[in-house]
Amino acid sequence: MDARIETKTIQTDRLLVSYLTAGVLEGETLLLIHGNASSNLFWDDTIAALCDQYRVYAPDMRGYGASEALPIDATRGLRDWSDDLHSFIRALDLPTPVYLAGWSLGGGIAMQFAIDHPQEVRSLILIAPMSPYGFGGTKDIAGTPCNSSFSGSGGGAANPELVKRIAAKDMGNESPSSPRNVMNQLYFKPPFQVGPEQEDRYVSAILSTRTGEDFYPGAFEYVNDWPGVAPGTTGITNAISPKYVNLSGIVQIEPKCPILWIRGADDAIISDQSLADFGTLGKLGYVPGWPGEDEYPPQPMVSQIRDVLEQYQRAGGSYQEIVMENVGHAPHIEKAEEFIELIRKTVRA
Repeated sequence: MDARIETKTIQTDRLLVSYLTAGVLEGETLLLIHGNASSNLFWDDTIAALCDQYRVYAPDMRGYGASEALPIDATRGLRDWSDDLHSFIRALDLPTPVYLAGWSLGGGIAMQFAIDHPQEVRSLILIAPMSPYGFGGTKDIAGTPCNSSFSGSGGGAANPELVKRIAAKDMGNESPSSPRNVMNQLYFKPPFQVGPEQEDRYVSAILSTRTGEDFYPGAFEYVNDWPGVAPGTTGITNAISPKYVNLSGIVQIEPKCPILWIRGADDAIISDQSLADFGTLGKLGYVPGWPGEDEYPPQPMVSQIRDVLEQYQRAGGSYQEIVMENVGHAPHIEKAEEFIELIRKTVRA
């Protein structure tokens, strides 16, 4: 990792936070929020590229990396993380409003923060963000649940073999479900790969994800509705279930900051045909008993994001959608130079 980047910790009024930081004190403040099954290490090159111009901070969020491992109350949706982020900003006495960038789950956290504290966000940068209507279990662009149990979302929707291998700290590549292979097949669009040293660092970041009912993936219950699992009340994957999270309230925030939405054209995770969504897996025949397109279609995640941002624009806000060709779920890594240029245009020094 670049020698200019420091790893620090700070005790907030909510938890002990580990974070990466670098930059010039007179620069604009940029916060980088990582995604699920990762840590702030996935921002290392981004921080190095931007620290000559900005003050950059990348915290490990609750349940990830080296931050204090406190349980996640999924019934609050993403608010545990939003509250943690607010306490982090306060503990560091950062000048607000800030530029706030979030990747994947981090994009959802950034949206929740903007809903909770709109006056503290100068601009939102959403990088392959989750849908405003959560992950799994909805059937249309309005986020209508497939059924009343919200089946197919929550703790039972995670790949159990991946969870097992994260818990076992598996650095290998023998299994298709090893964290290394999942990263190279789903985070990035093959054949893209980072160098060996950086790959090991990223895999170690994935392995820092806390596992269990309070963390990843969280608790779940069995139900009669296909595919047979529904959300519990604790843990990461339940917090992103549509049972508990709905970020469409961003349409009503005031003041309305500009939003930059960056996504890969070939994202396999956040997609209208997501390979991590039961609706898609059932349609493809990978999960037996699929009840069909009318009852349980693939979740139109990208269309849901766009619809909410269009509403945001009609309500007086502004957004820009950037689609990077031949890119998967990690635009900031797969097309780093193009990504950095977009950030420099957005974040004014």
